[in-house]
Amino acid sequence: MTPKKPKKDAGKNARPRERERGDRLAEYRGRRDAGRTPEPVPEEKAVPRGDDDTFVVQEHHATSLHWDLRLERDGVLVSWAVPKGLPWSPETNHLAVHTEDHPLEYATFEGEIPRGEYGAGTMTIWDRGTYETEKWSEREVKVVIHGSRVSGRYVLFRTRGKNWMIHRMDPPADPDAEPLPESLRPMRPVEKNRLPRDQDAWGFEFAWGGRRLAAYVEGGRTRFTDARGRTVDGPGGLGSRLGAELGSRPALLDGELAVLDGRETYMIYDLPHLDGRPLLDVPYEDRRRRLDDLGLSGNLWQTAPWFPGDGDAVREAARDQGLPGVVAKRLDSRYDPGEESGAWRFIPS
Repeated sequence: MTPKKPKKDAGKNARPRERERGDRLAEYRGRRDAGRTPEPVPEEKAVPRGDDDTFVVQEHHATSLHWDLRLERDGVLVSWAVPKGLPWSPETNHLAVHTEDHPLEYATFEGEIPRGEYGAGTMTIWDRGTYETEKWSEREVKVVIHGSRVSGRYVLFRTRGKNWMIHRMDPPADPDAEPLPESLRPMRPVEKNRLPRDQDAWGFEFAWGGRRLAAYVEGGRTRFTDARGRTVDGPGGLGSRLGAELGSRPALLDGELAVLDGRETYMIYDLPHLDGRPLLDVPYEDRRRRLDDLGLSGNLWQTAPWFPGDGDAVREAARDQGLPGVVAKRLDSRYDPGEESGAWRFIPS
């Protein structure tokens, strides 16, 4: 009698429903105190019950800002922490750290994870939608994502241990978007003794007497250059907190580090680049309004005030506060990197 051939083992790349597996939420459950965290902590084991087509990206303001990508798979959300967010262009790969599986209920979770709990910080939904699987193995995952903020073909591939990389396979999500420049030398004012005569055509700012600093914010991280365009270190805590404030929005900020009430504060007064768009040719007035709309205000930074058409009052206030003077900027002036331009004027107080 010819013995029957044994059935072929599906192997380690087989889907969990095709082979026996343990409690996929055991690690998740073991890291959390259900009595303290508002996160969903189901008591039962995960069982497949969806269509394996839900995705969510959550913005996680924890010890350091990152984004959590979660893909529904066999009753759980397979998860990666992506420090810089999903790449918008195929020219850049981003690190994606594989984390423990999460329950399906986590796809709708937003809230404050209390201090002392694993992942303490604020969790918000950045995007969600559906996805299609092109390939799924223990070393490579190819998906097509359909969201309101991010869509396209992505591949995650394992590099070492829990470290993976995520790569966008499609052309850039926004073909016209431009990356932040590597370095930008700031525009400078000429010095004048008198305020402009046609004040209605100008905006007026305080001169803070600080150190010029440009901030390049992208993927929740910040780097700085000085008045000569050289890379420098920013004050402790400024870069990470400012990056967290802007989240996923890439921006180039121009300002200066000034001492106000005995504390160093980054005073921001221009916006040469935002959301993949250089704003050098955009009039000063429009750049300032876009900067105001960002609402940048924190313990270490402030959006500097500006006053259209009111130079005399600003100069008097500068004198009263012991500031060096005022800076007058034509409302229609472009941003000329590295140039000393008459469209900007420093008037001593």
